[in-house]
Amino acid sequence: MATKKINYSISEIKSLPNNKPIMYTIQTASGRENYIGIAKKGRGQDRLIEHYGNIPGAKIKIEQFGSIKDAQAKEGRMIKKNQPKYNKQGK
Repeated sequence: MATKKINYSISEIKSLPNNKPIMYTIQTASGRENYIGIAKKGRGQDRLIEHYGNIPGAKIKIEQFGSIKDAQAKEGRMIKKNQPKYNKQGK
């Protein structure tokens, strides 16, 4: 599993790998989680661009997984633990 942190900008989102399922965290400048989500293989960039402008953030942290089930399991644990402001489900 690879982890990467980038600035929350369209150009940096478009530079992300799209070859595996991901869990992503949109973070404030201070590192607090605003939103945690997942995307299937090939959908990471598109999913993050869908959020752009709707969920404030300064950084995006992504973590790649071997399967979408693994990403979903971690997403559920992280939402429950961190209670991100913009996540409606899983709290």
